[in-house]
Amino acid sequence: MSFIKKRYIVTAVVAGAVTICSFAGTGPGEGRAPAGAPVSAGPKSEYSNLKVLPRNISSKALQSIMIDEFEDGLGVGCNFCHAEQKGSHRLDYASDAKPEKEIAREMMRMTMQINKKYFRLRHPMIGDVALIISCNSCHRGQPRPEGGGE
Repeated sequence: MSFIKKRYIVTAVVAGAVTICSFAGTGPGEGRAPAGAPVSAGPKSEYSNLKVLPRNISSKALQSIMIDEFEDGLGVGCNFCHAEQKGSHRLDYASDAKPEKEIAREMMRMTMQINKKYFRLRHPMIGDVALIISCNSCHRGQPRPEGGGE
């Protein structure tokens, strides 16, 4: 199968998956940092409530993912997924109060599954330059992909 045809098929699969959000399972790539991304030496993390991204992810790698995948790929700022702390305008990054945060987790899992299944990437991880399908593949700088149902 040619690369162009394979890419077209995967784009159609992604569009359908985004519309129905059917991939919410845990992917085997979870718990690992993107290829070449620095990780901290110990098991303790300065971040809490990481459920898809590696718990030992470095500050630099996390910031890169947040900027490259979410800010650039979806055209959104931190407050799109992260709620404000009670009684403050500071963000509570660990909070799961906003549904967009869980949707982002589901989309990261879906992206990793598509890359593993259709492009045979062994350990796909959000932020990895080897990903064929990324957030930007569907979102193209918009919070909601065109034709995504809402």
